[in-house]
Amino acid sequence: MNSQPLGIFDSGVGGLTVVKAVRDLLPHESIVYLGDTARLPYGSKSPETIRQFAEEDVRFLISRGVKAIVVACNTASAHALSALQANHNLPIIGVIEPGVDAALADPACQRVGIIATRGTIRSHAYQHALALRRPDLLILEQPAPLLAPLIEENWLDHPATIAALQTYLQPLLDRGMDTLLLACTHYPLLVPTLQKLLGPDIRLVDSATTCAQHLQTHLASLDLLAPAENTPTFDLFLTDLSEQFELLAARFLNSPPLQAKRVELS
Repeated sequence: MNSQPLGIFDSGVGGLTVVKAVRDLLPHESIVYLGDTARLPYGSKSPETIRQFAEEDVRFLISRGVKAIVVACNTASAHALSALQANHNLPIIGVIEPGVDAALADPACQRVGIIATRGTIRSHAYQHALALRRPDLLILEQPAPLLAPLIEENWLDHPATIAALQTYLQPLLDRGMDTLLLACTHYPLLVPTLQKLLGPDIRLVDSATTCAQHLQTHLASLDLLAPAENTPTFDLFLTDLSEQFELLAARFLNSPPLQAKRVELS
């Protein structure tokens, strides 16, 4: 069973930043990735619809023989993770708890800023998880709807992206933010730009890296890590194919263009 693949899904290709982090940290693991590109974005859907879509995503991955699943979608993690864990008898983790754990790992953390899509901010999932563990924490939230489209245009350090970041971040900086939680799987691609804008005094926590670290710990505790002699494979499935999504996938993975396969969910 240890050589079976990991399953990772997102509403689009943003979750491929999690795939990259997992491949960097766990190079022997095989991965099956599902991007529900025909029905994105999940953030604009009702919680009931998100749970239905996430359940269909998980069933597809289970049909591919995965040993564990990562919900690499903040919206699905917020609205569907507990139901998925109750419905299925295999390890399923989301991106929210690892990000919260990493943000609070530094005892000097007092004022946490959160940037995310509107749907993730509206879910209050990060705010609730942070407040449960640290009632004294000042939590500063900022929806940043322009960032994902700008990232998909590859405008990572474009003046428009920098202007958007400055606009979104200034209210958080004005209130003394000391930690910035990047609560969208697109946002790790902005880390170099954010480091230049914010300087060394503000700690950045990205959901892709923290999720990969949490996954490694979880798999090790269950004795499910792939053996070192395993030859890893990577399968990319999308519910809608387009040249744009294949180019985005290559950019998010920082690797040559991939051949995606189209799949229908039901």
